[in-house]
Amino acid sequence: MQLDAIVVGGSFAGLSAATYIARGRRTVAVIDAGSPRNRFAARSHGFIAQDGTDPRSILSAARAQLAAYRGVSLVEATAHDARPTDGGFAVVLEDGEILEAARLVLAFGVSDLLPDVPGLRERWGHTVLHCPYCHGYEFAGQRLGVLQTAAHSTHQAMLIAEWGPTTLFLDGSEMPDAETRDELTRRGIRIEPAPVLSLEGDARTLSHLVLGDGREVAMDALFIAAPTRLNSDLADRLGCAIDGGPFGSLIRTNADKLTSVPGIYAAGDIARAQHSVTWAASDGVTAGVALHRSLVFG
Repeated sequence: MQLDAIVVGGSFAGLSAATYIARGRRTVAVIDAGSPRNRFAARSHGFIAQDGTDPRSILSAARAQLAAYRGVSLVEATAHDARPTDGGFAVVLEDGEILEAARLVLAFGVSDLLPDVPGLRERWGHTVLHCPYCHGYEFAGQRLGVLQTAAHSTHQAMLIAEWGPTTLFLDGSEMPDAETRDELTRRGIRIEPAPVLSLEGDARTLSHLVLGDGREVAMDALFIAAPTRLNSDLADRLGCAIDGGPFGSLIRTNADKLTSVPGIYAAGDIARAQHSVTWAASDGVTAGVALHRSLVFG
């Protein structure tokens, strides 16, 4: 049986898209591997009426609510391949099962490529963070750091300084130009040029950074602008245009979240440079509504 829509990815963007498709009384399958990007965080902040809630709890409730709609199927699997068909698209699961639908929503998310610094990975989502709007308030006024990972790390440091005293750790990379150094100084940001050897602290907390010259710098939270990678190559396989973004590849979409391939929509972190659960859910709603209207009006 051909479905009206298949959604690849069951996190905030995918579930939002599927909910609006289901409310349009269309059949939809959500394929999800169960590894949302924010699974490392104990709390999600800034999402209206859910501030401070475990993101896994939000997703669990959203799945249960979506499953109550007629014509919805939730498939715990990985989408291995996808291809166009005469009537739409076919998605091949890892076990070889094939699902077919008239429309497709890509919402498989991205993964963060973390620096290989001892003690960093296990603190990711707790005291090593990427978004001050998502987690900065909880560390306001404390000792904050930014680890240089790219040219825009200096911009990130200037932003983080709004939440507390900030140190930019260059980690052995080149010193910023004179104009940038002056601006960092004006904002009260300290520049630490030495390489970072490790992050230390009890469990997932952070107490200090150990530098290459043996010094220890007290620190409560470290922010990084980590590069990202798309979690799937389905967009490329389907011929969707992909552009370079500030952190990694982004699937090109228009205002309706339609990709360069008719009938395929993309939502969430894979299709916008700004990342948050609110933006992901909003993009999912946009994609779901646009997809439904394309079915109605052709």
